[in-house]
Amino acid sequence: MKKPFFTIIVVSYNAGDKLLRTVESVNRQTFTDYRILVKDGMSTDGSLEKLKAAYPVSKAGDENPGKITLMESCDNGIYHAMNIACSSLDGELKVGESPSYVFFLNCGDLFRNENVLRDVHRHIVERNLREGTTLPVIYYGDIFDCSAGSKVASNPKMDDYACYRNVPSHQACFYDERLICRNPFDLKYKVRADYEQFLRCFYREKAETVYMPVIITDYEGGGYSAQNLKISEKERKEIIAMYLPASKIKKYDLLRILTLSSLRTLIASNKVTSGPYNAVKNLIYALRGKKGK
Repeated sequence: MKKPFFTIIVVSYNAGDKLLRTVESVNRQTFTDYRILVKDGMSTDGSLEKLKAAYPVSKAGDENPGKITLMESCDNGIYHAMNIACSSLDGELKVGESPSYVFFLNCGDLFRNENVLRDVHRHIVERNLREGTTLPVIYYGDIFDCSAGSKVASNPKMDDYACYRNVPSHQACFYDERLICRNPFDLKYKVRADYEQFLRCFYREKAETVYMPVIITDYEGGGYSAQNLKISEKERKEIIAMYLPASKIKKYDLLRILTLSSLRTLIASNKVTSGPYNAVKNLIYALRGKKGK
């Protein structure tokens, strides 16, 4: 059976109506070569019953799975659940076969509009035709932060400094399936396992990173990482130390202080000031992207 171009993984546990809204945002896509893999942690709130009432749902292991496959099992949190979901992927690329891509869409997050997968598919196909697919690629775009009420642009060029502080949001990244299968989330990180996974793919796997000027998701915001900033920062420091030399980290730490990073974080998270701040940030990234061409 031919693999779909996209696998959209949705992790849920007692998500209420958010699960159905998130799945609906996928099913509204005009590009239809995708499958949805819902990994649920044994919800008891009726959210799965609503999903099954709205759409045909297959079980993991069914001989002829439909558009939506449901995996139900206990897990130890979101990263463990995502690892379980990814264990159903084969991560193989046969001769003459094009790569397929994995995207994690959390409950409560929505695709920005019905043409997101169409636009991402076009960018991937055009780039692969132009430059080939020797190495696995992470394609990424931008997000719209609903809690702040503004677009958050991703850095159009990944280098050491970008990896130190500003990798693309996980809700903006489409991973080559081979990368995901070879690089499960490290479960010792409670908040930043997606950050560590990105760096591992970038530095150790030598994955290419390609920016797409597309708003991928309406990101709900206010999640676990936002509520646990101290844990997040502690894990970030531990993770970056695995991938960059101490001398470079010290240099970037100083630059971070001089550029008032803490103040900029407050400005970016405030609904009143986030719009102008992100507009300036978007302009800087746009200029940087043009300069890098």
